[in-house]
Amino acid sequence: MAQRTDQVSVTLAAIARLAGVGRAAVSNWRRRYPDFPVPVGGTDASPQFALDAVEAWLKRHDKIAATAGPLERLWPRVEDLGDRDRMGRVVAGLGARLSDSAADQRNRGEPLDPAEQAEQALVDDAVRMAGTEGEAETFRFLLDRWLGTHVRQIATTPPALAALMAEIAAGVRGDHPVPVLTVADPACGTGTLLLSAARQWSGPNSGDPELHLLGNDTDPVLTLVAAARLALEADRARVTVTAHDTLRDAAGPLPDPVDIVLCNPPANERDWGHEELATDQRWVYGQPPRTESELAWVQHIVSMLGRDGEDDVPGGGGVAVVLLPPGVAARRAGRRIRAGLLRAGVVRAVVALPAGAAPPYGVGLHLWVLAAPAPHPQDTVLLVDTADCRHTPPTVSASRLPAVDWDSVRDRVLLALQGGNVPGSVSIPVTDLLGEETDLTPARHAAAARSVRPVDLRRLWTRYDKGLLAARDAGGALRNLSVAQDTAGHGTVSVAELEQAKALTIFSGAAAPEKMVRRGEVPDDGVELLTGLTSLGTTEQPWIDRADAEQADREGTLPLTSFGDVVVVATVHGFDAWVETAAPRLLGHHLHRMRVDPARLDPWFLAACLREKANARRAGTHASSTSRVDVRRLHALRLPLEEQQAFGEVHRKLVDLEKALAEVGRVGGELSEGLAALLAAGRLEGR
Repeated sequence: MAQRTDQVSVTLAAIARLAGVGRAAVSNWRRRYPDFPVPVGGTDASPQFALDAVEAWLKRHDKIAATAGPLERLWPRVEDLGDRDRMGRVVAGLGARLSDSAADQRNRGEPLDPAEQAEQALVDDAVRMAGTEGEAETFRFLLDRWLGTHVRQIATTPPALAALMAEIAAGVRGDHPVPVLTVADPACGTGTLLLSAARQWSGPNSGDPELHLLGNDTDPVLTLVAAARLALEADRARVTVTAHDTLRDAAGPLPDPVDIVLCNPPANERDWGHEELATDQRWVYGQPPRTESELAWVQHIVSMLGRDGEDDVPGGGGVAVVLLPPGVAARRAGRRIRAGLLRAGVVRAVVALPAGAAPPYGVGLHLWVLAAPAPHPQDTVLLVDTADCRHTPPTVSASRLPAVDWDSVRDRVLLALQGGNVPGSVSIPVTDLLGEETDLTPARHAAAARSVRPVDLRRLWTRYDKGLLAARDAGGALRNLSVAQDTAGHGTVSVAELEQAKALTIFSGAAAPEKMVRRGEVPDDGVELLTGLTSLGTTEQPWIDRADAEQADREGTLPLTSFGDVVVVATVHGFDAWVETAAPRLLGHHLHRMRVDPARLDPWFLAACLREKANARRAGTHASSTSRVDVRRLHALRLPLEEQQAFGEVHRKLVDLEKALAEVGRVGGELSEGLAALLAAGRLEGR
């Protein structure tokens, strides 16, 4: 289809946001309502619709969400620009215009001068909306939507990690007094790390030093956004953001030393200037190989810190906290540079983070804590392993990974930096690290994070014995079952047919409005929110206030489960079905609630039929790696209620067996790990 240019177009996802429903609901509307707007562009797989026609249709059918305010209607117009940079200039333009109205004028880099009238019109509309929606709220809304739309192109540092990096830098630097505290980020992106620095050091006390935030990035649009963001949110700081190639343009005379550097530099670069920077004066510890761009960034950052003074005040010459891939600590090509950094006392600490702390979420990244070289460098390096600092949330599917426990990470790292005796940390003499490999990976040196005490060992054996007993009892109830020889009389019926016969009702989950969602431990007056697909950026369990959850269930926007409901996860890789037996839970994307008529269907029997893997394969779309399962195409046996109940009772016992075996597996893993650690430490003895 050819895209029309005289109107704003929106995708199915944008329509779903306007209506406050899931995308599947919008697809259903297209099939059910003949007057649904026709596509005006896009493709068959991703059609686009005229925004005006969509809004008129939603209003006509009373499907505009109560939460779909002016900003929800503005965003499709911004998104219709299509280009990442044009959209970013609108976001930056809004921030620049809003900060211009502030009484305190700051040096925040070049303001936005939009080249196109369409961008200027959107900025004008956003400024008008900010008068009623709130300046900070309007800017953050557009910024979050822009980053979410281009999440694969723009890497950001999660706020929890950014706050930790600033706190580490503050702890290592101490209270060394300066009239102006300069915090720099030579690869600032959208300014998240500099914003965390502003929150760390911009206190309300008049005695606090003036804060100067110095940012740079090679992407001019990102620097515009960062400058606008910092001008709005770092109201106590002086801001300077520039756009140039950090490594190449910094060759020659070095700038004045800075006090703090927080940086998440680009990784695995090949075209970073290896040849033209061969004789650069920053390579004090060795010229970085072409494959070690990260060590080029490390040496550049160290050069920004200058040198510690002769008075040898800790942190007096500057401190840096840098996020790096784990391979930088061990790759053979960087061994000589790592050795040079160690001998100069530049590397103060290396912290191994849990996987999922920052993109790429499947890798456990490292934090390097660096200090300016001093006349009398310290002779030890602190290595901290926090890879085990995780929550263990209730699982929706077997593929769900535990979330990062940021409180545990913070406590362990800061206490170790203060000299505390923390499991998972070790202070190693520099001479012990200078060897054939010069490997700074914390897991290779740090003590086991979990020290097994005699009481722990007794408790593990007690849990293990209880788990074995429960598994034996559950298995005994199933041991006498045998394989039936004749099943010719067992026909099947689809879920769609059961729904049509009113034997059950289906309610599909949807995306919960973000302002309703809380994260962390679920309180007594909260309801857990389940989602079928796991986002590795999510660090805490989502939940919603009970009153809001019950209201959403009454309005039909989100399904709330109750005892006896059958829940189905409708993704091929995470497919599962179970009967709810615990507290009510709210269902998000890719989950479905089936509420049966107990006079016609047994829920345990239905769940047993639906969860069978071959059933899911037959009902799957198989369109991509994230294939979905059409729950209405799932099949169940056609049996009288009495036989259903008999089969359902067997399924109950099978679930009990699965739970008991899972508990034995968990306890057995902990027990094996603890015994192995004691054995390796020579702490096991016979009775």
